[in-house]
Amino acid sequence: MLGLSRNRTQPRTSRSWSFSGMDYADSKRKSNFVGKILLAASLTAMCIIMLKHSPGFNSPSAFSRHEAGVTHVLLTGGAGYIGSHAAFRLLKDSYRVTIVDNLSRGNLGAIKVLQEQFPEPGRLQFIYADLGDAKAVNKIFAENAFDAVMHFAAVAYVGESTLEPLRYYHNITSNTLGVLEAMAAHGVKTLIYSSTCATYGEPDKMPITEATPQVPINPYGKAKKMAEDIILDFSKNSDMAVMILRYFNVIGSDPEGRLGEAPRPELREHGRISAACFDAALGIIPGLKVKGTDYKTPDGTCIRDYIDVTDLVDAHVKALAKATPGIVGIYNVGTGKGRSVKEFVDACKKATGVDIKVDYLTDRRPGDYAEVYSNPSKINLELNWTAQYTDLQESLQIAWRWQQKHRNGYGPPLAMDS
Repeated sequence: MLGLSRNRTQPRTSRSWSFSGMDYADSKRKSNFVGKILLAASLTAMCIIMLKHSPGFNSPSAFSRHEAGVTHVLLTGGAGYIGSHAAFRLLKDSYRVTIVDNLSRGNLGAIKVLQEQFPEPGRLQFIYADLGDAKAVNKIFAENAFDAVMHFAAVAYVGESTLEPLRYYHNITSNTLGVLEAMAAHGVKTLIYSSTCATYGEPDKMPITEATPQVPINPYGKAKKMAEDIILDFSKNSDMAVMILRYFNVIGSDPEGRLGEAPRPELREHGRISAACFDAALGIIPGLKVKGTDYKTPDGTCIRDYIDVTDLVDAHVKALAKATPGIVGIYNVGTGKGRSVKEFVDACKKATGVDIKVDYLTDRRPGDYAEVYSNPSKINLELNWTAQYTDLQESLQIAWRWQQKHRNGYGPPLAMDS
């Protein structure tokens, strides 16, 4: 044993035992040690008493309790392009917001902007989690008192969905099922679901109404329709308030320049045409490649309904305000006007002031369709919503201003930035 003397000629009374560096034969050291222990215990007890009498001790956080007059919204995918704009609007309108995002497509920089704009306690929290992790999702619902869910989180590129269909079915359909299960388990009864016009496929008649048959032609649209079907089936035997918003091609950014679209570099090939136009205008890519010039449209390129993100977010907020227990609302969110890809490119050139090099290719993008635009009469009538930002060039100019100031997205400014 450490500290045990082996000298048998010493009197036994002089033996000392050492443990952890303390010599218990030294009564003075022993006294000092015991004194320190008692002092530490006393200070600890005092701290506990003081903490227990402090207002915040043992009281749940603002996010873990329901509060009269405050609606707490779980916003999945809130670090993404559309989700971050929705979070900003909700916070501006005095909602309490919890963002859950795994940042696979979202940007932590967008979260930082939101935190800077709304630093008050109890307004905004960000939770890094993957909706595919059922235990993590259940824990989030167990620890927070949500009043509603806005479910944005999803991979959302038509071309990519044709290359990675299983990923899309898992990310969109399976994860939506997981969110619904957590909502059911924890009594959250309001859902605003972010869906898409891709569920309609390529209808025979234009414009598209909510009664248009859903016949999706790509895995993205199919996965979204499956998720819708799950929601509708579940809602039949519950008193959930459900709003499903099928929106069209999203463009634009925050008019005040606080948020914008910042796709990851590796996703640019599959991304929105607006991001590709801006990349070409900034010189990030040498030019723009437009795939598909032989569609049965006036100029041979696809026709789309371009909806400004500010209008889209407004539709979500109005849907949340009108959500009614036991009722399912399904709405198209668009301008009601179709514009060709060629028209879009011309507007982008004017918005940026750059004569972007454009290659028009006959090869079509996989999973694409010729013409899609909405009839927004139902949402106009029932939610009192009408698109306000309908000038294509103006929406692109607003987005372009953000792009010019954020050449590296939400990352640190590049050397060329002024």
